[in-house]
Amino acid sequence: FEPTIDYVVVKWPRFAFEKFPGTDVTLSTQMKSVGEAMAIGRTFQQAFAKALRSRELDKPPCLGGVSEQVLLDGLQIPSADRYEAILELLRRGTRVEAIHEQTSIDPWFLRELCTLAEDRSEIGRQAPFAGERTFRSVDTCAAEFPARTPYYYSGWERPPSGPSGGTPLHEVVRGERPSVVILGAGPNRIGQGIEFDYCCVHAAMTVRESGRDAVMINCNPETVSTDYDTSDRLYFEPLTLEDVLAVVEVERPEGMIVQFGGQTPLKLAAGLQHAGVPLLGTSVDAIDLAEDRGRFGALLAKLGYKAPPYATARSVDEALEQARNVGYPLLVRPSYVLGGRAMEIVYSRDGLADYLSREPPPDPRSAPDGSAGSPSKPSSSPSKPSIFLDRFLENATEMDVDALCDGADVWIGGIMQHVEEAGVHSGDSACVLPPHSLGEEMLEQIRSATREIALAIGVVGLLNVQYAVHAGELYVIEANPRASRTVPFVSKAVGIPLAKLACRIMLGERISDFDLPQDRQGLGYGDHVSVKEAVLPFDRFEGSDAVLGPEMRSTGEVMGIARDFPTAFAKAQAAAGVPLPSEGTAFITVTDSDKAGVFAVAQTLHDNGFRIVATGGTAEAIARMGVPVQRLNKIGEGSPHVLDWIERGDVHLVVNTPTGSGARTDGWEIRRAAVTHGIPCLTTLAAGVSAARAIARARADGEPEVLCLQELHGAARSGALGLGEAPGHDVMPGPDGASRPDGAGVA
Repeated sequence: FEPTIDYVVVKWPRFAFEKFPGTDVTLSTQMKSVGEAMAIGRTFQQAFAKALRSRELDKPPCLGGVSEQVLLDGLQIPSADRYEAILELLRRGTRVEAIHEQTSIDPWFLRELCTLAEDRSEIGRQAPFAGERTFRSVDTCAAEFPARTPYYYSGWERPPSGPSGGTPLHEVVRGERPSVVILGAGPNRIGQGIEFDYCCVHAAMTVRESGRDAVMINCNPETVSTDYDTSDRLYFEPLTLEDVLAVVEVERPEGMIVQFGGQTPLKLAAGLQHAGVPLLGTSVDAIDLAEDRGRFGALLAKLGYKAPPYATARSVDEALEQARNVGYPLLVRPSYVLGGRAMEIVYSRDGLADYLSREPPPDPRSAPDGSAGSPSKPSSSPSKPSIFLDRFLENATEMDVDALCDGADVWIGGIMQHVEEAGVHSGDSACVLPPHSLGEEMLEQIRSATREIALAIGVVGLLNVQYAVHAGELYVIEANPRASRTVPFVSKAVGIPLAKLACRIMLGERISDFDLPQDRQGLGYGDHVSVKEAVLPFDRFEGSDAVLGPEMRSTGEVMGIARDFPTAFAKAQAAAGVPLPSEGTAFITVTDSDKAGVFAVAQTLHDNGFRIVATGGTAEAIARMGVPVQRLNKIGEGSPHVLDWIERGDVHLVVNTPTGSGARTDGWEIRRAAVTHGIPCLTTLAAGVSAARAIARARADGEPEVLCLQELHGAARSGALGLGEAPGHDVMPGPDGASRPDGAGVA
């Protein structure tokens, strides 16, 4: 067919430079975006405007106070906010020729943007075009044959004129079956990635199997949810309240699912409910109960569970005052965060004051939904911007728990133990299922707490709870009544598709209908161990520090499965692109608080043939324990120092726990050099110990066993699960309670 199309498509990259302070933000031949949004419109202007509001920026650039000359000069260097600068200049009346001279962008595009800038004072905030909103289908047959692709986009067109009426307002074709709308996750970005699309796709599959039409709304071209055959109807639209309600007006759905797309759909929940949209699963009030610190804290106190001391402040002075009551060290963050955005650990009043100078209480308009409080609250929420202060539990062990709840019963899907200690964001921490160092008594405490919290909140669907064990006591960190980023990992580790079961609960089924096993809840089935490891993009962001902390920076994750933890950990490291060496030289330098425990790393590596080198203080601590070690100069002490060794290729493993922050410290230089040369760099003592154990096991056992996930889960089902044997397939109880083969959850 000739390429006859009557629409325009704009793809827009999603950047995350705010996650990597100190990095070069110039756009060049090396890819630096972490995701992308796509928009379809009747004209270039419409598609461009829709792409802008599809990006879901944490803090849109504010350029109103920047002079025209500074904006013009900045256009010479490609950057993430280049088009914001262009639109700002066009609003001020800057000539198209002047912008073309600075950017070499084709004048046709600049003239289109000029008209767009004149028509809209606030790009992405309001409808910019005359006419009505219409929904058109993507014509896959170039008008040669009737197109049956259920793939729609909105545009603004003038009403039909003349006695015949002209073109119909909508091209949406739907049958008689009731529909369920599923809100996607928007563009991939750090903190919200492909794991939520996994859940949305499983929801679409489940809705279709239930005899209803699955309707997907999303704007991410990289995902399976936006394949035209994943759902019965796909609307390629921005995930804003205005755009979603326009789809609802056409679809009139039986209900809408907001639990599977991460924080993006949740922040629309209250507005959708206010507009009369029936929401399936956990209620808006229950979501708010979990997210509102005061309400959730009161709930925990009523149930008798501990939480770290905390406070909320709405000004710098109040934050400094409240910090004295909470106690240092503090985990501090703005009230609205995604993926640990702007979270830091501070150890003193001076450290908190420095943080508040860089991250003052946010303007309410800076949050994606216009509010600075709970993301689920509507833009009219009166809540003031605030700073959250939590006591940081040092040397604590963190756990993530994913569970199903139908309002009456709870089933624990997975209990994951973080490899790194508390202080590393859960999205960046390696984790293991089943937990490898928790006793049965603590595991039962975790199960009991999860059940009581889920029922007290009123969860219907999925729940994720984060815990910490500190000095033998269990603390509740937070509860998220939605799909978490660990749902795909848990589903593959235990062989039970949690997202599908959660969707069936939202559609009215009960946990008792599923005949799920009641023993070993949260620990998986069979004799294998699964390890999740984060994939970190530090090699893409020159100048950024490779240390892990409370702000999430990973762009993806991998999974390793073996018969034991060390082997699974080694497989996960290799899958993440940083395979552990089997021999060579290990450089170790740790902070003072880690020196007592560094012996375990050094001794294990030495016993397995590694040469140990370290800087002064760490070398002394290792030598006192009887492990041979060679002392190297610190960078400031002059050559030969560790950077010389790394650049020569004489270091094969780095264990460096940070003793300071900021660019150009010794630790920063060492970590950057390790990333540049592709050397595994472990920035927590727990990760160093795990790596040493993994290296020892690999040297003892040789090449790891290759395991087939289908066979592992098939064998488990014929025994522990009692769901029947189905080699090569994942088995999930059908709507009638019987088992049936299904591909979900199988890698």
